[in-house]
Amino acid sequence: MSIEVRSVTKRFGATLALDDVSLTLEEGKIYGLLGNNGAGKSTLLNIMTNRLFADRGAVTVDGEDVRNNDAALSKLFLMSENNLYPDDMRVRRAFETAALFYPGFQMDNALQLSEIFGLNTKKKITALSTGYASIFRIIVALSVNAPYLLLDEPVLGLDAQHRDLFYQKLIEKFAAGGCTVVISTHLIAEVAGLIEHAIIIRNGRILRDCGKDALLSGCCTITGPAEAVDRYLAGRSVLTVSTLGGLRTACVQVEDGEEPLPAGLERGAVNLQDYFIHLMNAEEKANA
Repeated sequence: MSIEVRSVTKRFGATLALDDVSLTLEEGKIYGLLGNNGAGKSTLLNIMTNRLFADRGAVTVDGEDVRNNDAALSKLFLMSENNLYPDDMRVRRAFETAALFYPGFQMDNALQLSEIFGLNTKKKITALSTGYASIFRIIVALSVNAPYLLLDEPVLGLDAQHRDLFYQKLIEKFAAGGCTVVISTHLIAEVAGLIEHAIIIRNGRILRDCGKDALLSGCCTITGPAEAVDRYLAGRSVLTVSTLGGLRTACVQVEDGEEPLPAGLERGAVNLQDYFIHLMNAEEKANA
């Protein structure tokens, strides 16, 4: 079971939003769809759920094309910032409506989460603050019980306490089994501890698509005197180099195994956010 995206391209006028994107989302994993604002994350998720149509390419869910296919689409749930409910609908009624479209919707769970998050189910959706509108969408997503849960910038407007609570409840849902999760976000540090597999997108192109551990084990930082670092970097694959005074630090792609370093140099680990920043900086430099 999987979602397959094959050679998807999408333009909006002169803007190439997605450029021949291909990827596979396997069941039972938490994916991070990582990219800056405008990278193409939301466009990709909307095409996957048939809210937008690709100019070229196809998306399948468990082998079935999603285009005009209710059976395939019923396996997907996309949480986005858009309100798809009538303006005068109240939260409780929206939960009941979601249950009509997703028979597996867990009403008891939705009401319990509403109490935990402090969401008033009697309020109109349009009367909710930005933060509580996000909480409402989060609760629907965590209660739908679809096999594939797609979360587009899920913590928009949430304070630190509610963000932490959301991540906790998401882990609990995933641990209970039965779903694949895709978190689309530009807040890399917050999701780094959750995701197993990173998909990094920039300007509509997939730059990296691999397990988080494999991604980070493939690079490191080298720090030391500028001249010594420059000698070490000769012939190596370098993402970025920064200099402070006479001290230089480089983010370097490494082969399997760690060779001894020359005297005066230190090797450091790279976390996911640092790797993302290094990669974005390298791409900007290459395309300058």
